Amino acid sequence: MLFNSIEFLIFLPIVFILYWIMPKKYRWIILLIASYIFYMYWNWKLVFLILFTTIVSYICSLLVEKFQEKKGLKRGVVIVSTILCLGVLLFFKYFNFFYEIIEDIKKAISGQGFGGYFVIMLPVGISFYTFQTLSYVIDVYRGNMKAEKHFGYYALFVSFFPQLVAGPIERPQDLLPQLKKEQSFKKIDYSGAFRYMLIGAFKKVAVADMIGIIVNATYSNVADANGLMILISTFLFAFQIYCDFSGYSDIAVGTAKLFGINLTENFNSPYQSKSIKEFWNRWHISLSKWLRDYIYFPLGGSRVSKIRWCFNILVVFFISGLWHGASYNFVIWGLLHAGFQIIGALTLKQRNKLWCKIKLNPEGKFVGAVRLCITFLLVDFTWIFFRANSISDSATAITKLFTDWSFNLEYFKYTWSQLGLSLPLWIYSIFGILIMLTLEKLKKIHVEQNRIYKNSIFRFGCYLILGWCLIYSWIYLQATDVGSSFIYFQF
Repeated sequence: MLFNSIEFLIFLPIVFILYWIMPKKYRWIILLIASYIFYMYWNWKLVFLILFTTIVSYICSLLVEKFQEKKGLKRGVVIVSTILCLGVLLFFKYFNFFYEIIEDIKKAISGQGFGGYFVIMLPVGISFYTFQTLSYVIDVYRGNMKAEKHFGYYALFVSFFPQLVAGPIERPQDLLPQLKKEQSFKKIDYSGAFRYMLIGAFKKVAVADMIGIIVNATYSNVADANGLMILISTFLFAFQIYCDFSGYSDIAVGTAKLFGINLTENFNSPYQSKSIKEFWNRWHISLSKWLRDYIYFPLGGSRVSKIRWCFNILVVFFISGLWHGASYNFVIWGLLHAGFQIIGALTLKQRNKLWCKIKLNPEGKFVGAVRLCITFLLVDFTWIFFRANSISDSATAITKLFTDWSFNLEYFKYTWSQLGLSLPLWIYSIFGILIMLTLEKLKKIHVEQNRIYKNSIFRFGCYLILGWCLIYSWIYLQATDVGSSFIYFQF
């Protein structure tokens, strides 16, 4: 069930009403049933996978706590839980990818592959809820929390529908206590919930989906595009994926607020970052923290030699790339981010000295603006691998980006008209991006000064503009049959 669908607009009010009219001690049941219905909407058979992962991690956490004084047994239970939960993820998400790698190796050696191909359905959200269950068992093992005895509450923690299929990846210490707490209808922040949901829907429908028309047109025909088309479309994709994913997160946060639950903020103006490291502190924050706490720190973090630190960064971003998708493109995308972060850290002192030599303050506004632009360009370059349909398409796009800059206005107009694009669509897409950037600025002012939303006329005017853009975009997308799922649902 998509957040940007009629079905969800019917589903959410029903769940909301049933939740609040139900006696307090039974409300968790409403949320649990709703979460499983929400997940089963795609394919009811897939519910057995999330149920299996839930049962395994629940039982293993109890055993870990039981064997608290027996380190060997306790460690063995964690290993079993990890193998079983990760095994499900690896099979459904990566079997075909590993099969293709082995087949490529066999072709290189013998000149002949295995032949045949396995069609395995990718369960929606499996990467998210798998990581969530892994962190739970590990935290119980580390003694950071007690194992949850109530299976119903734990099952709800794993399947809570607002964040089930695309995060944020919640920590058990943060979400479980809120699910068990008796909420008060009068204390719900309805204004905040509405604001998050409206802004999130605007980002997704009025910005991401509208931009997506242009981006998809180019990346579906990379061979016919020139360098300028690829440059513009890649630039737009940076905003498409941000608005698509952060839009989902905003809707998830707003939806959870309707039930008195506060989810993790998953984004913090990532394109205002001045380094790749800072970008990952602002982008998909819940995943970044998960990788830091459960992979980077156990590997030694930064308290090791420089060579070992570089290795740790490479491992983390290799896993991050593979987590995002089972293809060479995502692996390269992750490793590029690792390389940029390593180079950035190793050259920081030299770059600061260079700025000082030309009498510019390394911490000043001008240098900050330069670093911001460079970081955005580096991130945007990596998005080529993230968006392209294959390695060959990525290579073609990069080759044309640096070589094919022949520009013919008539050819340009003809090509875009053949792709079904128009000047009004271009103008509307740019307008949507500007509104989104304005919203980011207003949100920052609101947080820091708490003044911007006090004027009710201004606030109503903002909501009116967002509402109009949202309705117009939705009607346009429905009429052209272009509306899309959320990009991160495939992960």
